[in-house]
Amino acid sequence: MTFSTYLTHSNNQIADFRMKEFLKTTWVQHTIFWLIYFTFNFLRWGSYFDDYQYSLESNLVEFPLHIILVYFNLYFLLPKLIPKHWIWYFILLIVATLAISMIRIVITYEFVTTEVWKESGQPAELFGANYILAVFIGELYVVGLTTALKLGVDWVNFQKKTRELERLKMQAEMAFLHSQIQPHFFFNTLNNLYALVLEKSDKAADMIVKLSDLMRYVIYGSRDEYISTADAFVQINNYIDLVKLRYNEKLILDYNPPVGSKNKLIPPLTLLPFIENNFKHAGRDKQGNIPIQINLDLTDNHLIFETFNFKQKVRHTANETGGVGNENVKKRLDILFGSEYQLKINEDSETYSLKLTIPLKKS
Repeated sequence: MTFSTYLTHSNNQIADFRMKEFLKTTWVQHTIFWLIYFTFNFLRWGSYFDDYQYSLESNLVEFPLHIILVYFNLYFLLPKLIPKHWIWYFILLIVATLAISMIRIVITYEFVTTEVWKESGQPAELFGANYILAVFIGELYVVGLTTALKLGVDWVNFQKKTRELERLKMQAEMAFLHSQIQPHFFFNTLNNLYALVLEKSDKAADMIVKLSDLMRYVIYGSRDEYISTADAFVQINNYIDLVKLRYNEKLILDYNPPVGSKNKLIPPLTLLPFIENNFKHAGRDKQGNIPIQINLDLTDNHLIFETFNFKQKVRHTANETGGVGNENVKKRLDILFGSEYQLKINEDSETYSLKLTIPLKKS
């Protein structure tokens, strides 16, 4: 047996086991429902007539007919005819209920009591209109009750499945975005290292150590749903140190590290791609310098992140690898925070600035 065959066989066994467990659970739930309903009906009518033997016998006759009608409605009429053929649904439901009512009248008369419509307390004909109508309404009551319960349970299960699908979809999207961010991030950072190696710079060794630390953070730290702001800021400092090694004195970096408590949590890789793009796409001002501003601040409940840089004269196209970072982070922010974050981007032909405000999670 090949591994793929074994795997397929195992998956089939798991699926069969889950189906059996589902059917077992459903059967038990239905049995409990009918036992409770039967007991309630038996005690109610036994107390009403002060005749528990009659109540027991009449319910033993009625309940198999209830069950047949209920399951015919729930598992045949409803799934087959609703919502497309609702007129036929009501016609067939009325016909089936009337047929069950007539059978119930006959069996009750033959096997329980010859006293017709004992519940009315007055003489009645076996197939009198009022008697048939009373039995018919009683059967409809059972059908209506069980239909309401079934629809309610189905709605709850549907909501659970919907939430589960949304969770799985979000996980898939996050995994996909991570897979795009990490190669993009490493590609740009390795370019910096390559430039120093070509120059045979003594700074290359220090850069390799910092890059190793960053790779560990991006690969392993990004697997966590949240990381501490302290860890995130350490990696931001490492990245800025790495990038500064590549630039000459033309780089004018105005970096303001965060002020405030650092024991809060944020999603990993939220800020680094923005900072990376600042350096990658930073251009020169009129004096030929490369000014970049990065501000980080913490309040009790929010992190505020601001950047500013001049734009390169050569505009990058949407198809270039360097253009995926910000878009991916925006998608991640939408998935993680919904409407709870604010991202403002101001851009003209020469400058680019960004302000991001995200909620902090308590550690």
